[in-house]
Amino acid sequence: MGKQMKRPSLTTWILIALLAGIAFGNFFPGPAKEMGLLGTIFLRLIKSIIAPLIFATLVYGIAGTGSVKTMGRIGGKAILYFEIVTTVALFVGLGAVNLVKPGAGVQLPDKPVANLATSATSAAALAEHTFPTSIIDAMARGEVLQIVVFCFIFGTACATIGLKARPVVDFCKGLSEVMFQYTNYVMFFAPLGVFGSMAATVGDKGLGVLVNLGKLVLTLYGALIFFVVVVLGTVVFICKIPLKRFIDAVREPWLLAFSTASSEAALPLALENMEKFGVPNHIVAFVLPTGYSFNLDGSTLYLSLAAMFVAQAANHPLSFGTQITMLLTLMLTSKGVAGVPRASLVILAGTLSTFGLPVEGVALILGVDTIMDMARTSVNLLGNCLATAVVARWEGVDLSIAPPVIGDLPVPETPAAN
Repeated sequence: MGKQMKRPSLTTWILIALLAGIAFGNFFPGPAKEMGLLGTIFLRLIKSIIAPLIFATLVYGIAGTGSVKTMGRIGGKAILYFEIVTTVALFVGLGAVNLVKPGAGVQLPDKPVANLATSATSAAALAEHTFPTSIIDAMARGEVLQIVVFCFIFGTACATIGLKARPVVDFCKGLSEVMFQYTNYVMFFAPLGVFGSMAATVGDKGLGVLVNLGKLVLTLYGALIFFVVVVLGTVVFICKIPLKRFIDAVREPWLLAFSTASSEAALPLALENMEKFGVPNHIVAFVLPTGYSFNLDGSTLYLSLAAMFVAQAANHPLSFGTQITMLLTLMLTSKGVAGVPRASLVILAGTLSTFGLPVEGVALILGVDTIMDMARTSVNLLGNCLATAVVARWEGVDLSIAPPVIGDLPVPETPAAN
């Protein structure tokens, strides 16, 4: 008998769907515009997973540690790592745009940008928005950061009560396993969702969306590749994270994030794969969702690059001191807006207004924002997956060997803190 042919993996099907969507959108633009419904259905299914999955995994993870001190330590390490890496990302974007100068000679459009808020988020408003008035409302609106805050306090309460909270903790454990299986079923629809999203985008805007303002797009992609290879690669080396196994774990979530330009689309699969990689569930469940608000590596790099691109296009040179001040502003205003539609453009518009740069520059970027959004979203996802591994190594977890697996869920051991 001949050797049995291996079934194509989910990654292969998504790549096929991505290319098929581009081709269908180019050759049949009319029908392709209607294919966006497939992408919308897929994203709606994904969004139905996020709230119960985060609630179950985070509450079970925190209560399972039995130590409020442990979770406080993990949270402090995660925030410190987030701030260091996002600051580096801002400087990489600034360096790339000053080196290549993609905005030089570009003519800004005369028309203003419609339907785009230009006010930057204040620190007070951001702090207030972090805390939920109702967990049901936060879940309904997909406010990931609010869900994380509630679950952190709720899980801490369960850990403090002890045996009396056992039924709640067991329920959360069972719910997390059910939601992971639910995610597996939804992933069967992923290739259709990717096909529909790409077909609708190319059918609506043409292949030009992939090539217009090529210098800006190439500068962003080059800067992101440099950031991933040099910066994140250095982190992998220093923390002794097994590279091949890490790539295997993040490959499918990364491709989903890239092809759908949606971090939410990749979150459930990323949670599952990083647990299988060996990161304890209480670390994955806390660090990964929190990173969606505080560790947007790709978006922060894009913001510094895009703001300077507009300054160059407007022939409005900024001093080095002003550029540093702008970076500090972007560092603060980019936090906590992961759930806002076109969040990066909103923050960019607010920053341009603050520093006297023409907000009309955003209209220039809108034409290629889709293809840039795919890149920055996938790097956001990659950076957050790495963050979970870094915090796990910081906590003393050995990631060199995959943990034992019960069903589809791993059971990693977390050593006691010294």
